[in-house]
Amino acid sequence: MQVLKFGGSSVANAANISKVVAIVAKAIEKEPTILVVSALGGVTDQLIEIGVLASTGQESYKAYIQTLEDKHLTAVRDLLPIQHQSATLSWVKQQLNELERVCDGIFLLGELSARIKDRLVSYGELLSSYIITAKLKDCALEPVWADTRQLILTNDLYGNALVDFHHTNAAIQAFIKKNPAQLYVAPGFIAANEKQYTTTLGRGGSDYTGAIFAAAVQASTLEIWTDVTGMMTADPRLVLHPKPIDAISYQEAMELSHFGAKIIYPPTIQPVMKQNIPVWVKNTFEPDAAGTVIQQHSVANSDIVRGISSINNIALLSLEGSGMVGIPGFSKRLFEVLALRNINVILITQSSSEHSICVAINEADADLAQQSIDAYFAYEIENGKVNPVIVEKDLSILAVVGEQMKSHPGISGKMFGGLGRNGINVRAIAQGSSEKNISAVIAAADVKKAINVLHEDFFETTYKQLNVFIAGAGNVGGKLISQLHQQMQYLKDHMRLQIQVVGIANSKRAVLDDAGIDLANWSTSLQQAPETNIQAFVDAIIQKNLRNSVFVDVTANETVASVYAQLLSKSIAVVACNKIACSAAYANYKKLKSLARTFNTQFLFETNVGAGLPVIGTLNDLLRSGDKVNKIQAVLSGTLNFVFNHYDGSIPFAQVVKRAQDEGYTEPDPRLDLGGTDVMRKIMILAREAGEQMEMADITNESFLPASCFEGSVADFYAEMEKQEAHFKQLYEAAKANHAKLKFVAVYDKGVAKVGLEHIPADSDFYHLYGKDNLVLFYTERYPEQPLVIKGAGAGAEVTASGVFADIIRVA
Repeated sequence: MQVLKFGGSSVANAANISKVVAIVAKAIEKEPTILVVSALGGVTDQLIEIGVLASTGQESYKAYIQTLEDKHLTAVRDLLPIQHQSATLSWVKQQLNELERVCDGIFLLGELSARIKDRLVSYGELLSSYIITAKLKDCALEPVWADTRQLILTNDLYGNALVDFHHTNAAIQAFIKKNPAQLYVAPGFIAANEKQYTTTLGRGGSDYTGAIFAAAVQASTLEIWTDVTGMMTADPRLVLHPKPIDAISYQEAMELSHFGAKIIYPPTIQPVMKQNIPVWVKNTFEPDAAGTVIQQHSVANSDIVRGISSINNIALLSLEGSGMVGIPGFSKRLFEVLALRNINVILITQSSSEHSICVAINEADADLAQQSIDAYFAYEIENGKVNPVIVEKDLSILAVVGEQMKSHPGISGKMFGGLGRNGINVRAIAQGSSEKNISAVIAAADVKKAINVLHEDFFETTYKQLNVFIAGAGNVGGKLISQLHQQMQYLKDHMRLQIQVVGIANSKRAVLDDAGIDLANWSTSLQQAPETNIQAFVDAIIQKNLRNSVFVDVTANETVASVYAQLLSKSIAVVACNKIACSAAYANYKKLKSLARTFNTQFLFETNVGAGLPVIGTLNDLLRSGDKVNKIQAVLSGTLNFVFNHYDGSIPFAQVVKRAQDEGYTEPDPRLDLGGTDVMRKIMILAREAGEQMEMADITNESFLPASCFEGSVADFYAEMEKQEAHFKQLYEAAKANHAKLKFVAVYDKGVAKVGLEHIPADSDFYHLYGKDNLVLFYTERYPEQPLVIKGAGAGAEVTASGVFADIIRVA
């Protein structure tokens, strides 16, 4: 004999019930079958709502009953031919009239007791099972309807009654013997106590009913039919690509279901495990799919972890005090008071010093638990031996489960390392000695992120995903997006890395999409996006709380630079093309670096100095390997190098600068380049990275621009340069007379920094520097005379974007 149980989604309506009938008809061809069914989809919740409305004096409960009646009568009419409907319609109407009388009584009393609530919700399964039996009879399958209230005996714990298996097994076996048939239909979820009052087995108890029947008849198999194709490695509502689990052990299934996996009701496993009855979890809407088998031993495979699950709405109770140390009985008394209040303890952890013990319970029980514990330990609290219990709410429990975790080193480290890298704080940890389960209490807001982090670490071996948010969609930003789009497939194929751009913002608008923005049409999406500002964009990033998040700043905006601290403190990596943050006050620079270390994330800004050149990375490699930087000489402005390489007095200096701006080599305000400010920022950043505590005021700037060029707007600047053409021509002629070239050079030497225009002789490394190239010379303990040289294009949107791209990959 086999037992098939169908859940609420499988019997939600007539169309679904017809699918159930087809599956059952095929099943009974193999062997006799017991069919256990839930209420029609959503009916149990509706019945509870009706009871609440009636108990609070709201006459609208009658309209809800009418809706319920329409639902069931419609199902009968849709399932049965008109000539076979009358008897079933009459029975359904009779049950609903009885339901209404019960609700009228609740309304008059103004009270909904646990006992009456159980009777109220029992109508859902009674109605569905009777209607389905009528359909099966109409299909000539000759079912026998079994009232589980006459077969399953429980205690008086209404809402979550405990089964008397000795009596129940005997009753089921006697019923089967007395009523031989190929097919039996039984309502799930409901039972009765010795007084024949209706009880229920807990929400999800129809699974349990199936297991009770399977154990009683020693069934060959129990099949749980639902709306998903078996068990998954994680909740598909939280994880985009969960993996199906082909086989899982009873113990693993119990652990996962206890910690929130919704596929199977936790108590279901116990009866079938004793009889070694395999349990199949299958999909009503894909009946030919394999599903998941739950059995004595899981099949060993490459996945050390079998699954990840979570329980929400958790509160953590912490009892601590110096008076607990070395004194036996405190734990006993804590659990005793919780047991007296029927408060279930889900997780326990205690410090080895015995100074504190904490337990996780359902959040709904938190206030009662707090009052009860404080009252129970009133004497110790009054005498200062124990502190009043501390209650933390809005928490969840995250569980990693797998039999192969036993004695396998590194699982805990991998789990907590992944959580830590993503800024997920762990409030409590528990692990059983069987090593099948590692549980952690975390903030409820972090659950989705945490499950995705762990699922990626333990199951998604194909690639790692970065969720990228880009601020700035101008010249460099546009090039960066194009490069990301072009290289996406390459990174997946060769680096197992998926970079998903989930946010793009400019100064006015922002587009956000957790599933990834279509980079082929990002510009259109951004134009159509709602207006916003940078703070709203940052708030959205933090609220989304996506794993492996990276914020990329390709602006030159001070307001954007001001948000880095908010992001780093949420463990969101920051990649900055914008120099403002790192060249602001030294205290701000140190704060950002410190935040990145504290919150275990990265703050990268390679492009602050040499566009795509590996200047900062090389400097850091020297320092990390034990070298010491004594001197830096550099041409750090691709703009200025371009200008002086192209200016020979034949065309006005202003036109050469305009050409540099038009080709994308300058800052939005070219005066930052030509005035030396940009070079000052760059040499200061290098000095700071070398360990120097330096401010902009500490740097000498020997500017070549007349003071009048800094007045007014950018347009005024160009007009003034035209007036000052004789000055620029004089600078050129003076260098030419010395057989030298003009280069704007930055120098850091033993703690002192300066920038300025210099005459470069032919034997200098800087003389043969063409176009927009930069050149950096590092003189160190290891390179005292022949410096370490870095040379290449130091300006341009394409190379700057590639430097930002490289930093994004470094984050991964």
